[in-house]
Parts: sequence; C-alpha cells; structure tokens
Amino acid sequence: MNNFQKMGGVSAILLAIIYVSAFVFFGAVWDFPSGADVAQKLAFLKENQVILAIVNLIMFVVFGIFLAVLVPALHERLKGNAKALSQIASVFGLIWVGLVIASGMIANIGAGAVIELSIKEPEQARSLWLAVNTIVEGIGGGNETVGGLWVLLLSIAALKGNALSTKLNYFGVFVGLAGIFTVYPAEILTEIFGLSQIVWFTWLGIIMLREPSRLTNRSGEKVLTHAV
Repeated sequence: MNNFQKMGGVSAILLAIIYVSAFVFFGAVWDFPSGADVAQKLAFLKENQVILAIVNLIMFVVFGIFLAVLVPALHERLKGNAKALSQIASVFGLIWVGLVIASGMIANIGAGAVIELSIKEPEQARSLWLAVNTIVEGIGGGNETVGGLWVLLLSIAALKGNALSTKLNYFGVFVGLAGIFTVYPAEILTEIFGLSQIVWFTWLGIIMLREPSRLTNRSGEKVLTHAV
C-alpha cells in the first residue's frame, strides 16, 4: 500500500512538471507562424515534425500513463469512507486517461498525414490540419470537462471521508469546476484549469509522498496502515 501511494505521489508531481513544460514550450519556444500563408505554415510543420511529435508524446501519452497510476492510487486512498463517490470519480478519471492518450495519438498521426498531403494538395492539407486540431482540442486539448469532473468528485469524496487535506480538497473543488467550465470554448478557462492543476497536482503529490500510509476508515478517522 505504501509503495502504491508513493507511486501515485510521484506521478502527481510528474504530471505537474509536464503541465509546466507544456506551458513553457508553447508559450516561449514554439513559434508557429500563425499570420503566415498556408505554404509557410505547412513548411514550418514539416521542419518541426519531430519536435512536435515528441512534445505531443510527452504532453498527452506520457501524461496519460502517469494519470493511469494516480487515478487508482487515489481511489485506494479514498474508498474507506466514500467508496461509491470514489468509484464514480475513478470512472471519469480513467475515461480522461483514454481521452488524453487518444489526443496525442491523433495529433501525431494527423500531423504526419497533413505533411504528406501538403506535397500535392496544400489547401486540402490545411483543411485536414484544421480538422485534426478540432478533434484533438475537442477530446483532450481544449475541453477538460471530464478531467474537471474527476477532480471535483474525488475532492468531494475526500471531504466526505476526511482524507487528504481540507484546504487541498476545497481547492480541488475549484479546480474541478474550472475544468467543467471549459465546456465553453474560451482559452482563458483552459488556462485557469491548467495553471490551477499544476498547483493541485504538486500539492497532492507532496501529501501522498509525506503520508503514503495514511488512509481513512469507515468512521472517517484517519488511520495508519503498513505495507505487507
């Protein structure tokens, strides 16, 4: 049990690091020529295909793998006094895992298809690129509703079970609501969710690493268990 909680804590901190890396890359490194013509945009994508593929792999696929460790670790920690709510939260968490990983795969395969098509049909390649971006944003890049539901439900479960930290749980409610609100297509909402999740993941990871054996019994009292 202790090792599983520590794995979850490490995963949470790595998720925060991936978030920070994505903000830095797209905010300070990635210089996409948004005001250029179609040919220049496609040429830029072709020149930077490898780095973009690596970033998508880390930002989506690797993120999803670490998330797949954190979701069941949190369920194990919270199920003692909020089993039903924790199970429902875990369902949304695992759905989010699938959506995030699928986003990365679609983004990389789509980019390759766009670059290949751009050699003969640049206008069609542009249309395909827009379609790929729309799909990626819709299922995992810009719409964080499922992730928001996961954070909201497990934060409520933690409050009900007197688990984790009360301040963290209330902050998690805010983070979860911010994620749900991203159903409205506004970039600022996605940024609020992403930035607040960096804090939430880091805070959560520290707690899970510092108290890997602290669970909650059915009466809501915190107890210590020992790894077998």
